[in-house]
Amino acid sequence: MAPRTRLQQQLDSGRDAFAHLLRTWHQRNGWPHTMVPRLGEHRQLGRVHASQISMLKNRKLANPGPEVFLAIGGVNRWLWPWSPSRQLRDLPLANCPEAELLQRYPPVALLDGAGQPLGPGQLLEIFTGLVTLPPAFDLRIGEQEASALCGALGDWFTGGQPWRQCKARILAAYPVARPRRRQQFEAVLSGQMDYNAPELEAELDDLHRTACALAEGAAPWAKAPGTIDQFLSQLRQSGCGPDAEADGASRC
Repeated sequence: MAPRTRLQQQLDSGRDAFAHLLRTWHQRNGWPHTMVPRLGEHRQLGRVHASQISMLKNRKLANPGPEVFLAIGGVNRWLWPWSPSRQLRDLPLANCPEAELLQRYPPVALLDGAGQPLGPGQLLEIFTGLVTLPPAFDLRIGEQEASALCGALGDWFTGGQPWRQCKARILAAYPVARPRRRQQFEAVLSGQMDYNAPELEAELDDLHRTACALAEGAAPWAKAPGTIDQFLSQLRQSGCGPDAEADGASRC
């Protein structure tokens, strides 16, 4: 097999980054695959199918057409800045699950490093590997750093106390109801197992919510985590050392 060219490596890296970006965005907003396609249809911003969103998130769509980026970028720009009195009047409120979801959970838009919403062109640049992910959405975790981060999580949530002394309070702050995930969360924090990298990426949003809930609940040992990317950065510094952020994918 011929070695991959530099261009092929760039494109592969871009598709990986874009898949991570979409997964993180949907996880943070609690959206189904149909959310962006339906909003794009309502606002006539471009056409993208739910199956395409799913394939992009799983890195299975190699050559999406330009209208896909127009739709995703258009929806993202329409969301920012979020003002229910402005955006919700653009949607049919009757029998519109998208409007109901946006009313219940204010959405987070994809923003660049300067705090501006990403548009179609910037999303295409990410997909093709021309630019890197914005810091607040680059939550990729290397397999080699996952174990150290799990150790840092245990220290963060317990404040160095024995697990038994703070178990009830931590489990009460964890927002997930599914028994399997709660059992896994407890096993990780008690040191019985570690998340692997994909599991930790998928859990990160709820782990951040847990940290926020503990801090807001005034647990004596809890500290405010900041934004989700700041939370991950602090875990890296604790678990992997002060140079972790500069090491890129080779952390720990």
